[in-house]
Amino acid sequence: MLKHQIFHSDSKNIVRGYLYVFWSYFGINGLWVLYLGQKGLSLTEIGLCESIFHLTSFICELPSGTIADRFGYKRALIGSRTAAIVSAVLMLLATNFYDYMFSFIISALSYNLQSGTIDAFMYESLASQKAVAKYPKVIAIVNSLIEASTAIGLAVAGFFVHWHFGLTYWIVIASSLLALLPIMTVEKTIILKNKSNAPDKMAIILKSTGHILIKQKQLLRLMCFQAAFTAIGASYYFYFQTVMNARGLNGIQISLLMLLATVLDIAAVQLTPWLEKHFSSSTLINGLTACLTLFLVSSAWQKLANLVLVYLLINILMAIIEPLFSNYYNQIIPSAQRATLLSAASMLFSISMIICFPSIGWLIDQFGFSKAFAAIGFILCLLIFFKKIVKNKE
Repeated sequence: MLKHQIFHSDSKNIVRGYLYVFWSYFGINGLWVLYLGQKGLSLTEIGLCESIFHLTSFICELPSGTIADRFGYKRALIGSRTAAIVSAVLMLLATNFYDYMFSFIISALSYNLQSGTIDAFMYESLASQKAVAKYPKVIAIVNSLIEASTAIGLAVAGFFVHWHFGLTYWIVIASSLLALLPIMTVEKTIILKNKSNAPDKMAIILKSTGHILIKQKQLLRLMCFQAAFTAIGASYYFYFQTVMNARGLNGIQISLLMLLATVLDIAAVQLTPWLEKHFSSSTLINGLTACLTLFLVSSAWQKLANLVLVYLLINILMAIIEPLFSNYYNQIIPSAQRATLLSAASMLFSISMIICFPSIGWLIDQFGFSKAFAAIGFILCLLIFFKKIVKNKE
C-alpha cells in the first residue's frame, strides 16, 4: 500500500521529494553518542557537542528558512546535503573535541537548510496541482520514510558498533550524494513559483513572519508545545544509547531493537491521518502529553525490559507528533512565509534542546538514567496538575 501511494503521486516532484527524504534521513550516523564515546569524549563533552549543534541551529534557523523562501527550495536542499557531506568528512578527520564541535556546527547548518523546507516543498508541489487535500497523506508517507530510513540506517550502524564505526560516516557521504540526484532534477517552475510570489526582500519576509506569530497565538503555542515535547523525547532517545552500552547490548541486539522500533514507528505514522479525523487537536495534544508523562514516570523501574519498552513507546509518540503538527502548521501558515515559519518551529526546538540536553545529561550523571527521566515525568505531572487548577479558577 505504501509503495502504491509513493509511486502513483499526481506530481513527479512528490516522488522526487520522497527519494530525497529517504536518502537524506538515512540514519547510519544516528548512534553518534556511542561513536563519540568510543573516540574518548566524556558524557559532558558529548552533551556540549549537541548543545553547540542546537545553538548553531537557533542562530541560523530563521535565516535558512528565509533563504529557502527567497531563493527556492531546490537550492536550499542542495546546500543541506553539501553541508552534510562536509560534516561527515570532518567527523572522519577529527582528532579532538574542538574538531568534533566544528563538525556539529556544519551538521547544524545542514539540518537548518532542510528543516521546514522539505515540508514546504511538498505542500507547494501539491498546491501547483491543486491537490492540497492530499497533504496529510503525503506528509504521513514522508514521515514513514523518515522513520524507515532513519531506523534502517541505525540497524545497519549497529553492526559497525564493535567493528569499524568510522565506515558509517563514509555511508553518510554516499547517501547524501544519492539524495542530491532526485532534487537536482526538480522542475524549476515549482521551485520558482514560491520565489516569484514571495516578497522581494528577505527583511519583509522576516517582518511578516514575526507579525503572524504575534497575531496567531495558537500557532505560537503549538510551536512551543512541540518544541518542549520533542526535546524531552529526543533526549530520552539519544541518552538511551548509553543504557544500551552500559547494559552490554551487542551489535546484533542493537540492530534488532532498531528494526523493531522502525516497524512500530511506521505503523504509528500511518495512524496519524485517522487520529486527526476522529479526534480534535486539543484531545490529541492532551493525550500525547499524558502518555509521555506516564512513560517517563514508569522509567523509574530500572529493569532493562521495561526501559526498552519505554524507549519504543516514546519513539512511537515522536513518530506521531511530527506529521500531526506539520499538518496543523500548514493549515495556518500562508504560502509566502511557509518555510520561514516552519523554520521558526525548528528554532524553538533548538532553544528547548540547548536547555534540555545538557540539563538532562547532568541529571543522568548525578542520579542515573532511570531516576533522571522519572523525575522529569513527575515534574510534568505537577505542571499538568497546576495547569488544571489555574484553568478551574479561571
